[in-house]
Amino acid sequence: MKARDWMGWIAAMAIVGGAHAQQQVPPAPAAATTSAATPASSPTASPAARPADVATVDGIVAALYDVISGTAGQPRDWDRMRSLFAPEGRLMAVGARPEGVYALRAMTVEDYIVRNAKAFATMGFFEREAARTTETFGQIVHVFSTYESRHARGDAEPFQRGINSIQLYNDGKRWWIVNVLWRAEDASLRLPERYLPRR
Repeated sequence: MKARDWMGWIAAMAIVGGAHAQQQVPPAPAAATTSAATPASSPTASPAARPADVATVDGIVAALYDVISGTAGQPRDWDRMRSLFAPEGRLMAVGARPEGVYALRAMTVEDYIVRNAKAFATMGFFEREAARTTETFGQIVHVFSTYESRHARGDAEPFQRGINSIQLYNDGKRWWIVNVLWRAEDASLRLPERYLPRR
């Protein structure tokens, strides 16, 4: 994967966001930049990843949600986030503009970090995966991840829900996030039953 207005575009995976993530076109998440465990063909390297974060699809998706979550003022481990993304990776959000058209906001991981650091200093933000649909072919995986965003871990109801579309690839050694594209749920577009947690 959100917070509100432009803050709705910052997180979530889907990642961060606000109640009006679909109404304005402010900041969203983005891609990695440097890592010691980067494929040879990559132009830059990311910080070394935790082995458990990148060994499985479950591990890297869980790490993505975990790294952006925390209480107001809690420092995020941004090097951990950088380590999850391929150097070419991007984070993007789809949102409605006032004139009724839809726009795409794309960011690098560094863009995401810069735009969210100030918001996270004053706002608690916890995002979790509520449900998942996965498609796999060889070394590529597409995860359609239903997210729920809360200001506190113990909040009974999320202030925002939506879909994180996460593209992953495996270079034979580890998993990498290539892209995260999300759209928040709103009054005009509710999450269908097939993307909700099974009861």
